[in-house]
Amino acid sequence: MTSTSEATAIKHPEKGSRAAQLVAMLARKQGATLEDITKATAWKPHSARAALTGLRKRGYEIESDKPDGGSRTYRIEAA
Repeated sequence: MTSTSEATAIKHPEKGSRAAQLVAMLARKQGATLEDITKATAWKPHSARAALTGLRKRGYEIESDKPDGGSRTYRIEAA
């Protein structure tokens, strides 16, 4: 049986991995666009979106915002 704190704990990606790089990008104040993510990780857009979904499943709360005429920006709110 797991405690409540263990059940809600975020599973952080392995240090130095592209997933860890993605978390760092999303934690910045300005966040990251899909284009930023694909350039930094060399992932294709569908892989970058899948990685975002994977982070959500690990427990990260990812917010997205799309200003009028702008690119969608993803970010993780600081704990």
